[in-house]
Amino acid sequence: MAVPKRKMSRSNTRHRRARWKATVPTLVPVTIDGVRHLVPQHLVRACERGLLRPEA
Repeated sequence: MAVPKRKMSRSNTRHRRARWKATVPTLVPVTIDGVRHLVPQHLVRACERGLLRPEA
């Protein structure tokens, strides 16, 4: 694992952390049992197989 060779300043640490922003997942319409649900794109296959039940 990479180990820093010297202490990073507080300003640099906070500036670096400020760039770590979460993004909203893309929602895709999926029809299950005749009901249309919006689920995140990476969970579409699991919903179609019945492994996940989307909330109503």
